[in-house]
Amino acid sequence: MSKLRATITGVGGYVPEYRLTNDELSQMVDTTDEWIMTRIGIKERRILKEKGKGASDLGVEAVRELLRKTNTDPGEVDLLICPTVTPDMQFPATANVISDKAGIRNAFSFDLNAGCSGFLYGMSTASRFVESGRYKKVVVVGAEKMSAIVDYLDRATCPIFGDGSGAVLMEPTTEAFGVMDEILQVDGSGRRHLYQKAGGSVKPATHETVDAREHFIYQEGQQVFKAAVARMADASVEIMKRNHIAPDDLNWLVPHQANMRIIEATARRMGIKREQVMINIQRYGNTTAATLPLCLWEWEEKLNKGDNLIFATFGAGFTWGSIYVKWGYEGKNHQQT
Repeated sequence: MSKLRATITGVGGYVPEYRLTNDELSQMVDTTDEWIMTRIGIKERRILKEKGKGASDLGVEAVRELLRKTNTDPGEVDLLICPTVTPDMQFPATANVISDKAGIRNAFSFDLNAGCSGFLYGMSTASRFVESGRYKKVVVVGAEKMSAIVDYLDRATCPIFGDGSGAVLMEPTTEAFGVMDEILQVDGSGRRHLYQKAGGSVKPATHETVDAREHFIYQEGQQVFKAAVARMADASVEIMKRNHIAPDDLNWLVPHQANMRIIEATARRMGIKREQVMINIQRYGNTTAATLPLCLWEWEEKLNKGDNLIFATFGAGFTWGSIYVKWGYEGKNHQQT
């Protein structure tokens, strides 16, 4: 019997209309376009401005497009996984809310929190469900309203993050396509360098925590940068070695869009050219669990059946990893709607 694999059969994405440019940001905090572009590589980021809207409103748009493009009835979906660090609320899961809004009634769903590595962890989890043979259509949707936890008085972090969502449909195949190999790792000691100080069970919200601005992202940039450069590159190089992928054999690196210098350093370690790297950080910033599917969403028309893709990521936790995917369809046949 042929091995059952999980393959991506479609991609959907969504970003809000509002563009927060570096010039506008420089009027809010002491920064400049040159400073941001030199150190991070971001020109603008999308922001969900409408009151009363959250990650589920972003995620459902990506899921709706995904279902349209793949001609999938919502009732056919078996499972929906939502990687996010900005859920609509502590509970219920944002995945449940997205399922309801998308008309997905015959599935179970749950959230997954692995920081910026969430989408890769979600892909890996979805793959296991598909490979079991019991689940035929699994949606993974990274949805993030990062603007909800960004301190726009903190010049070190506020230029980095944006809002957006991206989704993929994963289905079984007996062909040699789909998720081929993975390396996923964690070092919990890194948690002190990148986290949200208050709002959880250890330090519930109080007037004091709000006044101290402890419900925003806290990041020690240098420590995070050093760890991200080393670990994203290490995992990606190891995936190449153990799958005998030479630099010229790799069609695309799909890297987490956190910092242009991290992306470039990872590509150099892998020995690949810039033309082999998906980069859209300049337009969207770091959308955390949505960066990887948003890359697929933008590059889908350039993807060909049999292409070798390596996904690489690093996030709070610390979490990081790399997944090797052999692409399963002709992207040009899946037009955005």
